[in-house]
Amino acid sequence: MNIKQMVRKNILETPPSGIRKYFDMVNEMEDVISLGIGEPDFETPWTIREEGIYSLERGKTHYSSNAGFIELRREISNYMNNRFGLKYDPKDEILVTVGGSEAIDISIRTFVGPGDEVIVPEPSFVAYKGCVMFAGATPVTVELKAEDRFKLKPEQIVNAITDKTKAIIIGYPNNPTGATMDYDDYKAIVEVLKDKDIIVISDELYAELTYEGKHVSIAQFPEMKDRTIVINGFSKAFAMTGWRIGYACGPADALEQMKKIHQYALMCSPTTAQYAAIEALKNGEPEVRRMVEEYNRRRLVMVDGFRKIGLNCFEPLGAFYVFPDIRVSGLSSDEFCERLLMQERVLMVPGNAFGACGEGFVRATYATSIDNIREALVRMRRFLESL
Repeated sequence: MNIKQMVRKNILETPPSGIRKYFDMVNEMEDVISLGIGEPDFETPWTIREEGIYSLERGKTHYSSNAGFIELRREISNYMNNRFGLKYDPKDEILVTVGGSEAIDISIRTFVGPGDEVIVPEPSFVAYKGCVMFAGATPVTVELKAEDRFKLKPEQIVNAITDKTKAIIIGYPNNPTGATMDYDDYKAIVEVLKDKDIIVISDELYAELTYEGKHVSIAQFPEMKDRTIVINGFSKAFAMTGWRIGYACGPADALEQMKKIHQYALMCSPTTAQYAAIEALKNGEPEVRRMVEEYNRRRLVMVDGFRKIGLNCFEPLGAFYVFPDIRVSGLSSDEFCERLLMQERVLMVPGNAFGACGEGFVRATYATSIDNIREALVRMRRFLESL
């Protein structure tokens, strides 16, 4: 039997993540400064870790309800209301998931399938397009542009909508660009979407990592709340990537159906992580503020550094990424990243890993120390001069 012939066509046709190649290369190299991995370099704050440890010591190792512990859902409800003015019933409008990634996946699978189209603005998180394709639907990409500060424009949505459009995925603060959307940006988009039968999947994992003003959710617009699934989690803000804990908020009718996929595929989120997440929401805010202040300091150093070595770079106002334009080098994004890694031992990710329109850019993360950032900039200057 030819196993490959048995694999579904849409799985075979989905390319592997363009990021993994570089991480595989790094595993075989020494003295590499990584500006590649989108993960906080901070440890999970001690009180959060302690609560997870204490839950194990008390033997709290059994299943939770499928939707997650009600205490955690209450804390999420309080958090969403206090931070963003969004009211969700903890009983039936919040689902605790295995990271934000699962929430994105089951949101897509609940609403779209073969014959449907999903609008995917790019550059964006690599999982969006893959999850749409795995569901058998067709991703319709929209090109976000540097001259627009990588903001999504209403006319782009209008031009992408067809009678097959079922959903749109919006991710701000944005990975990989660090772009954000403010109230007026969303207001223009709401005018396009408010009367359409289109589900909005709003990925807000980086909501706490904003450096000017407050994060705005499209669900804050009354006409959008009942047609929006808000995705959030603990990985980025609370430095809890390995705990694999996230959540989705939305209309009860939608969450009830999403929970079916979650029930059959995963049962429930890790209970140790749920106990830790409760502590994070109750007492973790001071640590989040401390980490955000440090990210902001690094952000300014990195943006200034890229500009000084001759790379055009707009100032990102969210997440922990910078997306400099490297076309002045005369190299493609892949060539730039591979040669930089081999010559100077600095890892960055090619922009086209996040969509074809990312060609000519690279993603660098400042989720690493100031010392690493400064040394990486020295090496990059040397690399550019060698060209």
